[in-house]
Amino acid sequence: MSQIETGMPVAPVQRKKVKPARYTKYLYLLPAAVVVIAVIGYPVLRAIYISFFHYNPLSGKMTFAGIDNYLNIFGNKVFHRAIWNSIVWIFGAVSLQTLFGIIGAVLLNQNFRGRGVIRGLVLIPWATPSVLAAMMWMWILDGNYGMLNDLLMRLDLIQLPIPWLSQPSTAMASLILIDVWQGIPFFAVMLLAAMQTIPSDLIESSKLDGANAWQTFWRVMFPLFLPTLLITVTLRIVWTASYMDLMMVITQGGPAYRTLTIPLMAYYTAYSDLKFGMAASMAMVQAALLLVVVIFYLRLLAKQGVLDHE
Repeated sequence: MSQIETGMPVAPVQRKKVKPARYTKYLYLLPAAVVVIAVIGYPVLRAIYISFFHYNPLSGKMTFAGIDNYLNIFGNKVFHRAIWNSIVWIFGAVSLQTLFGIIGAVLLNQNFRGRGVIRGLVLIPWATPSVLAAMMWMWILDGNYGMLNDLLMRLDLIQLPIPWLSQPSTAMASLILIDVWQGIPFFAVMLLAAMQTIPSDLIESSKLDGANAWQTFWRVMFPLFLPTLLITVTLRIVWTASYMDLMMVITQGGPAYRTLTIPLMAYYTAYSDLKFGMAASMAMVQAALLLVVVIFYLRLLAKQGVLDHE
């Protein structure tokens, strides 16, 4: 007789749990990966291919050059200057944005009246179009009628106007100043979001243990928002390295090549000299340099556990 006929309780059926396939999670990324490969992968491969050719798009002629383009740019003293300018540009802009971004995030994280309005206004420089920001700062830093020179002369800090954008000693520093002004809000907002995820109990506990404001920030808060800081710095390095709007609008790479960076030189080589192969080789050199920096930061992120998938 069956258990139902005898009145005995029926044991529930144990269903075997079906474990998802090991690589199922990657299938969800496949559509995005296809789009990225199509939009980014093909242009990159095309640029690598063109860098080994002498190519003029107007004539349509493409002649194999081997590594001649790379030998020519590394033998060009102007390209050496462009590499050095790019290093100064990236390090100066990103390091100052990081420093003042952290300070701004700490200030915006405090409780004060009108905090929401101030947080919104802080984003104005970041939201300002690059060309508009460049034109505004050209007026501020103008060597004859600029507002900055007028203010410094009224304060008796200088006796004669300074041509900030047209003299080699101050041109790059002026561009870095403009980029820092425009990039600080990005760091501040990113780090502010990370700071607000820090449990208030940890901060209160540190204060009860006798830690001052600096010790609380350095030993409690900083380690917790460090992963966000590293990601933000990595993104900003890549963006700043490729950024040439300010140079193109304000200085055009001058004076005396002091603000000529690799992207701007590649642009002029391609669209002024019509040497697309040589321009592509310059782009590949910058990509290789950036790859080294990104790998370094990815290793730092891995040590911080940011890249852990579990």
